[in-house]
Amino acid sequence: MSERPHRITAPEQLRALLGEPTAAAAGKTRTSLHEHDRAWLAAARFCLMATSHADGSCDVSPKGDPAGFTLVLDDTTIAIPERPGNRRADGFFNILANPHIGLLYVVPGRTDTLRINGRAELVSDAPFFDDMVVKGHRPQLAVIVSIDEVFYHCSKSFLRSSLWKPETWQPETAPSRPQIMRSLEGSTKSVEELEAYYGPGYEESIYKG
Repeated sequence: MSERPHRITAPEQLRALLGEPTAAAAGKTRTSLHEHDRAWLAAARFCLMATSHADGSCDVSPKGDPAGFTLVLDDTTIAIPERPGNRRADGFFNILANPHIGLLYVVPGRTDTLRINGRAELVSDAPFFDDMVVKGHRPQLAVIVSIDEVFYHCSKSFLRSSLWKPETWQPETAPSRPQIMRSLEGSTKSVEELEAYYGPGYEESIYKG
């Protein structure tokens, strides 16, 4: 790089560069769920969960299940089940150290998103766990989020990326999951063995612990 980047180091520099938000953007944050938010959560099958450790290190983890997987407990509280995974639990350890959490809810085909920020706690059982059973799997863990902020995010990033346009999809341009396993994650299995593992039977096993 021939020239040093022009770094932004102060809030006033950032505001001078970006300008002021519109009144609608600045004032759209709410502290409790509206009926539209409840309907969005009932339709959502996927969200991104952002957490941060007390030392500032961050994590974003995808969460997905059938539509309505996030339970609305009341106007300011939601619950998200945990399903079998790789057991790293990075985000959960973050929550134990720092309860602040950010959630981004996606509805397939929609270019706007729902954002929820709040404070999280982990629970190992509760009566509502019975409502979280999917394909016989009752979660061992759920995240309860007390809502501080809820608002909708506009469509621009999804429109710029053409995310929902199948004609733009090129999954083969990125390394396959078996290739990543072999090269970066220490697997001793052949690519063929890994391709078989991630074949049709893989989806059938995703609710097994």
